[in-house]
Amino acid sequence: MRIPLSIFLLVVVAAFFSCKHKAEITSNTKPNDTITPPPPDTGVKCSPDTVYFYNDILPLINSNCAKSGCHDEASHQGDLTLTTYQGIMNGGVEPFHPESSDLYQKIITGNPDDRMPPPPDNPLTSAQAELVYKWILQGALNNKCNSTVCDTSNVTYSGTINPILQQSCVGCHSGTAPSGGIDLSTYNGVYTVATNGYLLSAVNWVPGFSPMPKNGNKLPACELTQIRIWVNAGAPNN
Repeated sequence: MRIPLSIFLLVVVAAFFSCKHKAEITSNTKPNDTITPPPPDTGVKCSPDTVYFYNDILPLINSNCAKSGCHDEASHQGDLTLTTYQGIMNGGVEPFHPESSDLYQKIITGNPDDRMPPPPDNPLTSAQAELVYKWILQGALNNKCNSTVCDTSNVTYSGTINPILQQSCVGCHSGTAPSGGIDLSTYNGVYTVATNGYLLSAVNWVPGFSPMPKNGNKLPACELTQIRIWVNAGAPNN
């Protein structure tokens, strides 16, 4: 049976617009669309006695554990994805009991075959392990806080920039095979990407650059401002 020409043309036009719509959706998909959004802003101000999941734990785990080949959405080694609060809780977290939590025990173990992150990646520092311990001890809450002060008057590499990078970036960009060949564990490595424009572009999620932190949320506005101030000052080793 022959299909009338008018009906055939209608089918072709409909298919064209359907495909165009799908392409637009795909091209507008952001790299981090799979990331769980942060918990609602409750107006809670940061307390030095509290460890906050969104501010302290999530960027630490994302940088060191939820990366390509390990526990990101794509790799999910051992069927474990550590990019969200629930995923991290599924990694063996018993609220109020860090000694019984697999997540903490794998961080502090001296056995390289069991350690997280595994070699050749560097282990978490004692200060970072202490953050995880304290967070679990306080109940492993899905909490966040808002800093009331953003110090932009005394931005230094040692006191401001390096701590930001240690928390959110060095887990991927260190060791014998740093991601993208970029080593942020030393000042010289940071200086290179600071002065060639890559650092500011990546953390500000400029189109054409891989958004950093990888698989994580964008750095807080205060930290972005501090990085910009330091880079614009010539990225000094101060």
